[in-house]
Amino acid sequence: MDVQIPATRPSGPTGYVPFVPMASPPLIIRVQSSDGTKRVEVKPTDTTKALYEKVFELYALPSHDFALTTGRDLKSEIASSSRKTVKGYKLNHGDMLHLHKLDSEGKSSSSTKSKVSEVFGHPVSKSSKDKEQLPSSSKNLPSTSKDYPSTSKDYPSTSKDTSKANSFPASSQVASRIKSLVEEDEVDRILAKEDGRIPRKQNPQLCRHGATNKCVHCIPLDPWDENYLKEQNIKHLSFNSYLGKLSSGVDKGKFVSLDDINCRIKAGCKDHPPWPKGICSKCQPSAITLNRQSYRHVDNVMFENPNLVERFLNYWRVTGHQRLGFLYGRYESHLDVPLGIKATVVAVYEPPQEGTRDHVKLLPDTRKELVDEIAKGMGLTCVGWIFTDLVPLDANNGTVRHLRHAGTFFLSAHEVITAAHLQYLHPNPCRLSPEGRFGSKFVTVHMEGYQVSNQCQSVVRDKCLIPTKDAPELAYIKESTAKQYVPDVYFKEKDQYNNEVVRLGRPLPVEYLLLDCPVSTPNEPLYTFAVNEASFPVANRMVEGHLQDFTTLAAYLKKFKDDQFLEAMSDLHVLIYIAAMDMLPLREYIGPLLDAVKSHNRAAALEWKQSGHWATVEQLVMASGAESLPGGSGTDVAGAGPSTQPSAAVASWTCQHCTFINQTATESCDMCHLPK
Repeated sequence: MDVQIPATRPSGPTGYVPFVPMASPPLIIRVQSSDGTKRVEVKPTDTTKALYEKVFELYALPSHDFALTTGRDLKSEIASSSRKTVKGYKLNHGDMLHLHKLDSEGKSSSSTKSKVSEVFGHPVSKSSKDKEQLPSSSKNLPSTSKDYPSTSKDYPSTSKDTSKANSFPASSQVASRIKSLVEEDEVDRILAKEDGRIPRKQNPQLCRHGATNKCVHCIPLDPWDENYLKEQNIKHLSFNSYLGKLSSGVDKGKFVSLDDINCRIKAGCKDHPPWPKGICSKCQPSAITLNRQSYRHVDNVMFENPNLVERFLNYWRVTGHQRLGFLYGRYESHLDVPLGIKATVVAVYEPPQEGTRDHVKLLPDTRKELVDEIAKGMGLTCVGWIFTDLVPLDANNGTVRHLRHAGTFFLSAHEVITAAHLQYLHPNPCRLSPEGRFGSKFVTVHMEGYQVSNQCQSVVRDKCLIPTKDAPELAYIKESTAKQYVPDVYFKEKDQYNNEVVRLGRPLPVEYLLLDCPVSTPNEPLYTFAVNEASFPVANRMVEGHLQDFTTLAAYLKKFKDDQFLEAMSDLHVLIYIAAMDMLPLREYIGPLLDAVKSHNRAAALEWKQSGHWATVEQLVMASGAESLPGGSGTDVAGAGPSTQPSAAVASWTCQHCTFINQTATESCDMCHLPK
């Protein structure tokens, strides 16, 4: 049977059947923004203007001040046009577009390339000025409270921008600019010009050459020679020797880069939401294995004279309370270590604090900036800190318990963390670091000198290390939380079979974080500041009868003759007090006096004494009736000498200057500190 199939397409006049194309299927385009990823359905023939309208309705945007791009920056922007189509931009099914919110002025893409767009709440692109901006110097470090564990949250980021393929040349240019702009310490500039090579004499048994020649048996040794360091019992390389070792190759240190470890998630990852909702291998910090640091930034701590430590310890001897102080001095070359550095301590400043028999709590110091200014005028800087942790054994003999030794601990975990925090606040300028700083010369002194390693400094900076409760010799690496991701930190130790094993730092022995620095005094004491029989009270020692006030200053000055003005002013605590006196601060005029004390120039000090502003102080001193120091002796420590006890019945008197009614038998007003 024949079956006829009807024609499904009309035929032309010549019998040719024309081809009619089928309609193009719609495309699903993904749009990513800081509010999330959504999908929009468009046709290939739709205009880009229609695409913008659909995205505008999809996200319910308040205005049309946005741009769509195929990449994560504004260089690949899709222009809103009624002529260009989606197909013209070669958009395919499933492609991803990025939505960038622009400013209210509605600038074009060429003028908004420096705008910071956001993906998942992270910054994506930066302006060229931001990319070439140098990191802040140590003078512009974020202010932090001195009470550990509170640290600043505004630490400068160390992550590098890898959003562009050509970012390496820009970063290398910035690194070269940093090397040229970093101002290193004077001692580092001096040691950088020296080779530090260790000369050797001719060996009469092995050398077979003349006096002007050298061989392998008498050629000078490098300052990092391991055999020489062992023979001289030098435990650590000096930092400048370490830099010389890195620069000793064929490239002469051209590619040397000293970077601190980073324990934080790299900012700006666009592949996922921020932590704790997402993390990837590109932004996740690597696990850290702690190594013993082979070098140290300071090789010796030298106190100019024993009086500095005695004056500091006298407070504990009298009150039994622990004490903390900041060491002021200068960095100098240390000849006992090749290319070594020593911190010479000339004064101890005790900040406001609350001390008990067991702990010390630092208080906000309103004079810290003034103290640093006066120290800078004297050519000094803050080189470290010192603290006491003494338990008396026999009060009559003045002995203490020996609690810190190799069998227990040298520094507790809390002290190590505090030392690392203070080291971060006092960075070491370094030309070989991309950030312009690396490590710190800040030292810790407790009977012996110590520093913590750069790894410890970085771990504490990123708030990953905390002390344990019951074991002072152990610290603990924090575990990751929803607020902070903490990488794993490992350390190496030997097990019972003498095999080296790697263990997780929970807990972590603090001995892996410490570097010891010998503490010494010269054979012949040095005196940048004079040691007088009559001493001015130390600042911030809140003990009755030994406070700093104008009456105490008047009694102190009357102990000196007119030609002994230089000796009277040669005391850091006197200089700080007269610069910040309530009645007549001399901060603006004290510069020439600092130069005179620094150079021990008696004539310049007497010339400053004849100035008008000091004449006013002398008139107030003459008007006061103070004849001796409140302690009755030349000591500056509360209770170190016989104290004058006030009488039982004290008549009140009214100050003629401020009309304050005083209830004490003092020679100056308790309110305005002017003489009676």
